[in-house]
Amino acid sequence: MITNDAVIMGMLAVILGGVFITESSQNSALKKFYSFVPGLLLCYFVPSLLNSLGIIDASNSKLYFVASRYLLPSALVLLIISADLRKIFGLGSKAVIMFLTGTVGIIIGGPLAILIIDQVNPDLVSGDVWRGLTTVAGSWIGGGANQAAMKEVFEVDDQLFSAMITVDVICANIWMAVLLIMAGRQKKIDAWLKADTSSIEELKETVSKYQEENARPTTTTDLMKITAIAFGLTGLAHLFSDMIAPWISTNAPELAKYSLTSGFFWLIVMVTTFALIASCFKSTRSLEHSGASKVGSAFIYILVATIGMQMDVTAILDNPGYFFIGITWLTIHALLMIVMAKLIRAPLFFMAVGSQANVGGAASAPIVAAAFHPALAPVGILMAVLGYALGTYGAYICGLIMQVAAG
Repeated sequence: MITNDAVIMGMLAVILGGVFITESSQNSALKKFYSFVPGLLLCYFVPSLLNSLGIIDASNSKLYFVASRYLLPSALVLLIISADLRKIFGLGSKAVIMFLTGTVGIIIGGPLAILIIDQVNPDLVSGDVWRGLTTVAGSWIGGGANQAAMKEVFEVDDQLFSAMITVDVICANIWMAVLLIMAGRQKKIDAWLKADTSSIEELKETVSKYQEENARPTTTTDLMKITAIAFGLTGLAHLFSDMIAPWISTNAPELAKYSLTSGFFWLIVMVTTFALIASCFKSTRSLEHSGASKVGSAFIYILVATIGMQMDVTAILDNPGYFFIGITWLTIHALLMIVMAKLIRAPLFFMAVGSQANVGGAASAPIVAAAFHPALAPVGILMAVLGYALGTYGAYICGLIMQVAAG
């Protein structure tokens, strides 16, 4: 088992390089393979095999922490300053409707899953299992802070909480893989949904045209400017989050249930705010001419690999029954999303990102959004921040309903 993070990072880099090299190959067999399997999915799945097979020790690795606290915020800066924010905010109400549908899907999906599983195997949902599931609801609507809040509110014991964390991570990662596969079949699914994709296509075309018209050879000075703005604003966001979160925790601890004592929450809020302000300056936006969004995308792919390496598919064998609850829950969530998308003719993009903004949060919603186009990544982060705000409310309501469902 490899425990050295430098060696593991090297392995992840080789995997990412291998995926991109083979995906861009003109070999007919490889082209056919990637027509079915998105390259982004492999960047996520192959590292999970390293962990599942015991080749690397992901449990003690700091790579995900570094990627989520430094590379993710930096990527958000570079993607936001490169985006056409006016067009993003003009995507319409369907994006918000699909996000809220995803939230409702989690709230009602938990109780329905309990009722369904109770008919098959009552022992799986007996006792205090519903209490543990409230922490999953907190994670799937908001994030880690909301999950911790539910643990305290519903008094979940540590052993049950540990099992539910595994259910949360594995099921959420499987769902993310499904969304990435769907992203690779975007046109077919949008045609089936009879979706109006004009606003999304217009945004992608505007960004692509802008990049082509203003692209220039990248110099070392350009790269250092990109590095300065990305990590400079990330450092500033850390500075503020390190002051705000502890202050609130000390002076208003009751706000923990709204994620306002979470350092990661404030990190994402601050870096998004600073990036939005920076995008107002022409000198900052011009960094896109040198490939700022491409550097941001590279950071996102590294994050994808570090998320994947944490997944251990063999963990399903530890508490297999609980995973049936999780999969049933997400199936109900997915069906509700599909029905709503069909009713309002929402594009797959809104459905996928609205779902991942709930289930995955700020660390993975931009990844799913970027699978459709790098210019769309900011949509994912903006939705995920909304999820943090609603997480505790939604999870608490879900918990009360699950208590009734469990009898």
